[in-house]
Amino acid sequence: MFVVGGESLIDLVSEPRQGNDAIRMQAHPGGSPYNCAIALAKLGNSTGYLCPISKDGFGTYLLEPLAEAGVRVLLEERVAAPTTLAVVTLDAQGKAQYEFYRGADRAFTAEGMIAALPDKLTLFQIGGFCPILPEDAAAWIEVVRAAVAKGATISIDPNVRPSLVEDFAAYKQRLSAFLDLAHLIKVSEEDLQALDAGKSIEAHAAELLARPNCELVVVTLGEGGSRAFTAAGQAHAGIYAPPAFGDTVGAGDSLMAGILTWLEETGSLRPGVLGALDDAALAATLRFGAVVAGLNCAQKGCRPPGRSEVDALLASLAP
Repeated sequence: MFVVGGESLIDLVSEPRQGNDAIRMQAHPGGSPYNCAIALAKLGNSTGYLCPISKDGFGTYLLEPLAEAGVRVLLEERVAAPTTLAVVTLDAQGKAQYEFYRGADRAFTAEGMIAALPDKLTLFQIGGFCPILPEDAAAWIEVVRAAVAKGATISIDPNVRPSLVEDFAAYKQRLSAFLDLAHLIKVSEEDLQALDAGKSIEAHAAELLARPNCELVVVTLGEGGSRAFTAAGQAHAGIYAPPAFGDTVGAGDSLMAGILTWLEETGSLRPGVLGALDDAALAATLRFGAVVAGLNCAQKGCRPPGRSEVDALLASLAP
């Protein structure tokens, strides 16, 4: 089983306000790990999701897409803490202000999460908010170590958010502990800029590959596509631009799910094999991920494609 650990939340997005009009909000399920779990399941993977879900109405709302995709919720007992909210307020000019109100995504113990891990664990994917607060990071790092003990490949997508961190230097130290345990690290160009704007992508990739366990680094470049690096090769792939564009919400999470799916199906999602991927293998991996991400971008909001959609598009694009 693939297991994804990390936050789920509700995005409350305001419509642009005119004059003295009331603020009107739209609610959407979200959270990078939550999105990735759904995308993995829709691509045909046995997937579990490790995050507390609130007893409130928003919690019920979050459970619906998980159930529809076939994701197994590993922490079955719902919690009293309210669902975490990401509030996006737009002014009359459309300028956004972001605020996070955290609740249920932090209502855990390391012991409870470790007990919920399945015995057979192929992959443990972590990221998002997990390293932001010291007490949360201490619990999540124990969970990652427990997954390592079960033989899981570890992947991480940190989604670095400096605006949420009071002490960025301390955050970088906590994040570093997670990066040291990961076999596969996915970062965005923005993540790397936040961590050290003075280094090139190549320098960042080399430093990540020099960590104790890292064998594959993927860097997303927005409209510039994505790059991948191992000790044996590197590659670049462009985006797949759908004929009708929706938005980019969840594109990186969908790409990550596509990469993990392709690696598993090609027998490469294992330490000792990841690091041997050459230019051609990396290019094929990124291409599959780009198609998954592109199909997601044909929709409004994060709506990852099913496997049949991906296979049909790949067949149509074949030379």
